Formats: sequence, C-alpha cells, structure tokens
Amino acid sequence: MVKTFPEVDVVIVGLGWTGGILAKELSQAGLKVVALERGAYRTPEEAFTVPHIRDELEYSSRTGLMIDTKTDTLTIRNNPTQTALPMRRLGSFLPGTGVGGAGSHWNGHTWRWTDSDLRVRSMYEEKYGKNYIPEDMTIQDWGITYKELEPYYDHFEKIAGLSGTAGKLKGKIEQGGNPFEGDRSNPYPLPALHTSYAGELFGQAAAKLGYHPFPTPAANASQPYTNPDGSKFGQCQYCGFCERYGCESNAKGSPNITVIPLALKQPTFEMRTHAWATKVVTDNTKRRATGVNYTNLNNGEECFQPASIVVLAAYGLNNVHMMLLSEIGQVYDPVSQKGLVGKNYAYQTGAGANLFFEEGHLFNPFMSTGSLSITIDDFHQNWEFDRAKAGGFVGGYTMNGGMFHGRPIDYHPVPPGTPRWGKAWKDAMGKWYNRSMNIGASGSVMANRNNYLDLDPTYRNALGLPLMRMTFDYKKNEHLISTHAAQTIDEIARSLNPTHMTRPSPRTGPWSVVPYQSTHNTGGTIMGTNPGNSVVNKYCQSWDVPNLFITGASVFPHNSAYNPTGPVGALAYHTVDAIKKQYLKQPGALVSA
Repeated sequence: MVKTFPEVDVVIVGLGWTGGILAKELSQAGLKVVALERGAYRTPEEAFTVPHIRDELEYSSRTGLMIDTKTDTLTIRNNPTQTALPMRRLGSFLPGTGVGGAGSHWNGHTWRWTDSDLRVRSMYEEKYGKNYIPEDMTIQDWGITYKELEPYYDHFEKIAGLSGTAGKLKGKIEQGGNPFEGDRSNPYPLPALHTSYAGELFGQAAAKLGYHPFPTPAANASQPYTNPDGSKFGQCQYCGFCERYGCESNAKGSPNITVIPLALKQPTFEMRTHAWATKVVTDNTKRRATGVNYTNLNNGEECFQPASIVVLAAYGLNNVHMMLLSEIGQVYDPVSQKGLVGKNYAYQTGAGANLFFEEGHLFNPFMSTGSLSITIDDFHQNWEFDRAKAGGFVGGYTMNGGMFHGRPIDYHPVPPGTPRWGKAWKDAMGKWYNRSMNIGASGSVMANRNNYLDLDPTYRNALGLPLMRMTFDYKKNEHLISTHAAQTIDEIARSLNPTHMTRPSPRTGPWSVVPYQSTHNTGGTIMGTNPGNSVVNKYCQSWDVPNLFITGASVFPHNSAYNPTGPVGALAYHTVDAIKKQYLKQPGALVSA
C-alpha cells in the first residue's frame, strides 16, 4: 500500500546547494514546497563542532559524509566491450549524502564558466574551423551565454561569501586578479585569503615565466561576513579540515548556513529526511509529472508525493539515475547516437607533482584551507593560447600551487625511491612533511560519443532498483591536455630548484575509479538549444515534461577545467527566477521547441 500525501506546489528531490536555493526562494514566494532528502539532517552547531568534526579517520578514511556503497553505488567500465562491475569502495569521486549534500564538505573553489565553455562548439569552430573538432566529440553550445548568467554568478558569489581578487571589472583589467576571466559587474564580496608560502613560491615562479598568477576564488570567508539574505559567516581559521569535512567556524560557503535554514523558517516548506526518491511519476500522456515516489528509510514505507512542479536537485549522477528509472526521455545509444538521457557524461583530467626541498623552505601544511592556492589560467580561458600549436586539443587546464591540508593520516609526501613502509619510510615522512609542496593541474574533459550513463542489466541497489552504469575513459583529447599540463608543471617546478620532485606524469592510461581524482561528474541530462540535442532548455526545464526541472552539473554538456559549483549555483538562481517570473504566470514550456 503506497502512502499518498496531499498535493503540494513543488516537490524537490535533494537538498544541497540547488535544492536549498529553490526551496528557499519558492517557499518565500508563498509556494508550498516539500524537499525529499535521502540522507540525514545535519546542523553545523551539532554536527560540525570541534573536536568531532576533525575526526580524520571518520571523515577522510571512512568518508563519513558520503554515500554508502553497500546500499547504492554505480557499476564502472571503460568501454562498451567490457562488463561493468560495482564500485565497492569510494575512490575516484565522492558523492555526498545528507542535508547540504556536497555543499557541506566541498573545498570551496568557485569559478565563473564563460562563453569559452557555454559556447564551446561555436567558439572553437569560429577560431579553428569546423574540421578542428573530432567527429566523436559530441560537444555543443549550452543555449545560454555568459552575459545572461553574469547577474546570477554575482548573486551566488554574494550568497556563498566568496573571497577573491577581481581580474576584469566593468571592462577594466584589475591588478592581481585573473586577466582572462569574464567581465564582472562587481568585485568579490570579500578580499582574497592570505597566501600560503607554497602559493607565494608558485606565483613567483609562474610570473617569472610570463604567466599570470592570482588567488584561487574561494567560498572560504577571509573575514566575518553577512550575506544579502542576512546569513552570518565566521572567519576562516586555516585549520586544514575543509574537503570531506563540515566547517567548524561557519566560514565555508554552504547551503547548511545560508539557504536551507531560511527555507526551514518558512511555514510553507517541509523537509523530509531519510526519503529515498525512486521515480518521477508522469500521467498517461508522459508530458506532465504528477509527483515523486520515494521510500521512507525509517520504516520502509512506500510513499507518493503529488506536486504541480517537480525539481530534481540531487547530486548530478543521481539526477541522471532518477531520469533513467523514471523512463522520461529516450536513453542514449552510443551506436546509433539516438537518445539523450545519459549522453555526454564527462569527468576531469589533470596532472601533478610533489616538490621536496632539503633546505631553505618550511611550508607548514597544517595551516591551510580547501582553496588556499595561487592559480594560473593561461591555458584555459586565455584565447591567445593557441591549442592547435599545443597539440590540437579542445579545452585546457588551470594550474595551482599551494597547500590544501597537512592532516596526519592523509598527508605524508616522500621523494621518489623512498621505501613504502618501515623505519626508512617513517624517517622520510618526518623529514619531508614540512619541506614539500604540490603543483597540480585540473583539465577539462570534452564529451565523447562513447562516454555515457545507462542502467546496469545485472546489479541492483538495496531497494532492488537497477544500478546506474558508467562507461568512461579518457580519450586522445584528454591525453593531449594532460601531457601539455605535465610539461608546464615540469617547467615551473624545475625553475624552483627542488632537491627532489615526483615526475609530473600525464594521465594517458585507462581511467581508473580507484584513486581519488575529483568529485566533478557532469552530464547525462544535458542542456542545449532544442529538444533534438538536449534534455533541458536554458532554464533547466525538461523539453519532454515542462513541469519538470533538473538542476546541478548533470545539465552540463561537457566538463571544464574549472570546478562546477559556480555555474551550478548561477543556473539554480536563473531557473528559480524563471519559475517565479514566467512559469507560475503561464505554466508550460519557457522556450519554444
């Protein structure tokens, strides 16, 4: 027997950044809103306090804020000829769970993706010609421009309390910022974080080689701050417990201290935790969503929440899984290239090196934040950089130097050739802990016809539903990007004259799900200009089911060298603005098909 609740105006699946934004904005507009969150409710004052939140064994080693692969996971393979197997242990990426989602435990890197991403196909064809883009690279324009998104970037940055240095403000290049960024209408809400010694060294070396270093934009508050909604931030303590952890001082931009508490104050909003959404239900026409089925994990009860508007706001991979389980839209087939749901899954590539200094440098890695680094953007947003001469790739990479943490379990760099265990390893770990730094690159991944998501025919989760299957591998384009990044790392690193350094090897072998790389999974419910090339329009509204909206990185048609949270937040505000100002007045398609 399915328990059916009274109909509401909006049901939201997932309560992280995007779910929190829509919940707060729509409930404040007077709509009756229900949010379904699979995980637990956490408040910073209860869950993120010292010393509990600094339990490295619990939150790093045992990934305490992430999904439990014993109840739900994905199956993984590199290509369609292989049999996919379940990811039994979290590794390459770490999807979060619980109220706040990944916004609780992210590092805080926050970028504005510009037209070089939003108009990616058009801009490359205009500069290099239509034959430049490989035939199997299924990239496309997003259907929205930087100019349209700029006010929403600006608003999200103020809500999340960003610290940074503007590089291009009202058409003028500003000293100390990123000269290649999109034109800004306002400075960052807060000044940049203090620079670590490792960041200073990297910045000085990069500048001497002709590059343009600047502080990484960070949702880590450099000073106490009150955002436009009245949410109060503490000052970053540089404690080194950022990624994989909640923030003890409320200094990290998070939905847990901003939009979600404000939604909870609204009498028209209801949050249901331990509610595992399983299907978007549609009517007989398949053109209208009637609500969401979910399982109450507290008692196993099957429930149905009817609603006039359905919003999928879970982690990107989970949004795609919901669409596949709901049988909305045609599933992508890489052979015929028909269908769109599951298409254009993308990840990130990169390269990195550790540098070791016998004398003269002490880095104090324990004093850090998740975004405490200096970055160069000369090989990503810089359109003077000639990709054709650099190897012929599409996309690019950013590069940074700095310290993100010096935690005792996770952080123990040692030079090449050091024994992997025993007294010699312990001695080396003690010697080099304070005498090493890292230079890393984050590279884009362009969509490819053979990288996609679908339902696994064999394996099922704890509710008996098919797991989602991920078919992904780095292609030639990513090999070229990673190789170029490794060469640049080598150039900058050697200019610092380290005593030892690890070889900055490019990622040219088969992608592996085992070692952690980044939790930047994109695509699968992509946005675009028409129903023939996309699942949603520029307002993140389903072409097939107009009262269904999908938010988050699953709508990205490819992945940038930048972290995804900036456009995730901006698009969420763009979507909720369209719902309030257009859709509620005249329900239906916001863009003509």
